[in-house]
Amino acid sequence: MADFGNDPSLWAAKGIGSAAGAAVSLVYMLPKGRREAGSRFFTGLICGLIFGDPTGLWIAAKLGITASLSGTEVMLTGSAAASLTAWWVLGAAARVAERYGRTKGGSQ
Repeated sequence: MADFGNDPSLWAAKGIGSAAGAAVSLVYMLPKGRREAGSRFFTGLICGLIFGDPTGLWIAAKLGITASLSGTEVMLTGSAAASLTAWWVLGAAARVAERYGRTKGGSQ
């Protein structure tokens, strides 16, 4: 497993990738209000920062391009993908749960 350490440029790449992924998730699935937008953005940001390392390594390994990417590129890609995926999945699940809750609550 690669050791990325605490290089400031890698942390910057993780932050930029996480913010970009969170912003794209907001555009892709529009939030209903400011509160939902804020929670989705910060959820994506945190997930990108936490899971950016393994996600970037996994993507690079699956594509077979680990030798041709720098650590910064791996972090940027992984953080953006983790951020986008995290809240896209959570947002879709929340909407399904909300729809199911209304249906179930209305039938009682």
